[in-house]
Amino acid sequence: MTDQTYCDRLVQDTPFLTGQGCLSEQQVDRIILQLNRYYPQILTNKEAEKFRNPKASLRVRLCDLLSHLQRSGERHCQEFYRALYIHAQPLHSRLPSRHALRPMSFLAGLGLAAGLALLLYCCPPDYKVLPGARRVLGFSPIIIDRHVSRYLLAFLADDLAAL
Repeated sequence: MTDQTYCDRLVQDTPFLTGQGCLSEQQVDRIILQLNRYYPQILTNKEAEKFRNPKASLRVRLCDLLSHLQRSGERHCQEFYRALYIHAQPLHSRLPSRHALRPMSFLAGLGLAAGLALLLYCCPPDYKVLPGARRVLGFSPIIIDRHVSRYLLAFLADDLAAL
């Protein structure tokens, strides 16, 4: 499975970015200036002036900028995300494209959960492999999300105390 392109991400993130109060006028101006100054091949002086025109509303200017970048190609969209990260990092971390649940990660998590459930609940208590499996699970919080690992460690602590 291939990852989303930056253009695909921008299509997905546009409604969020153009939503009421997401980006301030100063942040949009900084992003435009960065794309114009550091990457004049992405935004020419004339285009930067158009997107910074105070006569148009911020939402209209931002929509026009995002449409322009989507039409311009992958590198332009990538540089927009870099500028967004620099000038609006909290917003960048909340983008819908960064939190989209990918089907393969969902299936992998579902498979792991089903396997653990079968191992822990379907095996008899005197099964010889189970204590070893629980020791392996004791190390798994290193690679499991911190929210999940908290519950897994609590389960293991209760279970090991019973042994």
